[in-house]
Formats: sequence, C-alpha cells, structure tokens
Amino acid sequence: MNSTNSLPSRLCWFREANWGVMFHYLDKPASSTTVSSTSAEEWNRRVESFDVARFAATVKETGAGYVIFTLGQNTGHFCAPNPVYDGIVGIRPSKLSRRDLIMELAEALLPEVKLIAYLPSHAPAHDAQAVDRLRLHPSWDGSAWGLRAPLPAAAPADQRLAQFQRHWEDIITWWGERWGEKVAGWWLDGCYFPDKMYRDREEPNFASFARALRAGNGERILAFNSGTSRPFERLAAEQDYTAGETSNRMPAPNKWEPMGETIDGMQMHVLSYLGDWWGEGGPRFSTEWVRAYTRMVVERGGVMTWDVPIRADGEIPSGFLDQLQACR
Repeated sequence: MNSTNSLPSRLCWFREANWGVMFHYLDKPASSTTVSSTSAEEWNRRVESFDVARFAATVKETGAGYVIFTLGQNTGHFCAPNPVYDGIVGIRPSKLSRRDLIMELAEALLPEVKLIAYLPSHAPAHDAQAVDRLRLHPSWDGSAWGLRAPLPAAAPADQRLAQFQRHWEDIITWWGERWGEKVAGWWLDGCYFPDKMYRDREEPNFASFARALRAGNGERILAFNSGTSRPFERLAAEQDYTAGETSNRMPAPNKWEPMGETIDGMQMHVLSYLGDWWGEGGPRFSTEWVRAYTRMVVERGGVMTWDVPIRADGEIPSGFLDQLQACR
C-alpha cells in the first residue's frame, strides 16, 4: 500500500467524492453477443428521448459524486457523434447518435457531479464493418472480445494491431477535444491484451493511448480494465485508479482484506452492480447491505461505484434510487 500523498492531484476530487453511480446506456444488454438490428433512426429516437434535466436532478439528489456513463459497447451504436469514426468506418447512415448525450449530461451534472466516460478499448465486436475498417484483425486469439466471425489474420508487421490503435486514438482524441474539461475521466473496458498491444517502447502504446484519452483535458483520470479476475491490477503507468470490476462474488464488508486507500500507487476503487447484471434486473441486495458496504469501502479510503439500470428516457427505477439515497 502507498500513501495518498503519492497520488496525482487530479485524483483529489475523485477520492473526496467517496462514491458514484454507473449507467449502461446501450442498444443491447452489456456484453451481449447478439448482432443488433436497431436502425440508425431507431437509435437516434431513443437517445433523443433522454430527459437530461430530470436525470441530472435525480442523480444530484442521491448525493453521488460522479457518474460513469457508457458511450457504447459491442453493437456499434454510440450516444455521441464522431466524424473521425464515421470517416473511417463508413457506415451510412451513421450508428452514432446526432445528439451528443455525453456533452449534455456533463454540462447538466456540473458542478456538483462529474462525468466519467466509459468506452471499450477495442472496436464494437458485433459490428463487422466497424471491426474490418478499424483494422481489429488479431492473428492471435481475440475471442475475449467476443468477435463472432473469423477475421483475416493481421499482417506480420501489425501483430500489435498498431493500425487499429492509431484509429482508436484519433477517434478518442476528437471526443476529448470536443468535451474539454467537462468530462473528468475515462473507464476503459476490455484491456485484455496489454502485453501484446500496449507495452511496447514504440508508439502506439499505453503512453500514446493515455495522451489521446487526455486530449482537451490533461487532468482526466484513467482506469484500464482487464476483467474481474484482476480488478486491482495496474496495467499502465498512466493509470490513476483501479478498474475495480467485481461481479457476483461480492465479499462481505468485514472480509475484504486488500482494501485500503491506494494499491500500487492508484486510488483504490471498487465497481459492481446493484441489479442482477450490469444495467439489468431488480435489486439483488438489501438497502442496508448496500449502505454498509459503501461505508466500508469509503472508511478504508476507497471509492465505490454502483451500476444501476436506466430506462431509454433516462429514468432510474425507484427501487435503486432508494438504495443510492441510502448511501448518502
């Protein structure tokens, strides 16, 4: 364990927030392996139905210090426009929304609540054209990304998927420069192959990836997620807080031995879901248990994030609101 004095100053607000809430606002359920039939217009209607003002007011009432909100995941539907992505992928009409929901949410939540954007570290796995155009063609096993169909093997010179990495960095840079200081951080999912993709002396690597993620705001905090088996592992020198992803096996509050303020120079952070799955189902814990667990994490110097379901129009189900308000 390290002293919090060694943590970057950009983490101060995160540590002081104590806890926050995550939302999987997606076309298909999280980690879905189904190819989407949702049209661009259907997706736009869904995103445009989101009541940003009501959502922001509700979150503020819970006392949460930040929101982690998904840009998109496996289907290729994203809730913010990006002309760099469209230019590379070439899908017309675009499956990216016309409305920049991330920007609007960030503006509505500030100054009380900060926004952290969620994005996979790879192309949308179930959008074949996006995977092809973005050059996500691993010659090694990419099954952890859930790729549905065999893809052409990468050329020997691109074993690290350098072409893909550069495309993804350019796409992220455009978003980052657009949002500026309004977006306070990133939570990057699916960093399953750090040795093969990012830990190289030559760019693209973690350094260039982090530079893209901090475009427009050098103080953004970063987490790289390698999965539930290694939730507190440092993947990169540029990582600020632990990804912290835990699933069904939530330790009892008095049984969590590794908990502390920092781990390997990162802010200790735990992330799990209150429903039956990420963004789905009804409450699986009692309100008192949720409050006790959150208190346990915070009292030991950690930060706790709870994922809860959200409806297409941005409404948070009342059963989860009761639990979030208890954390206050």
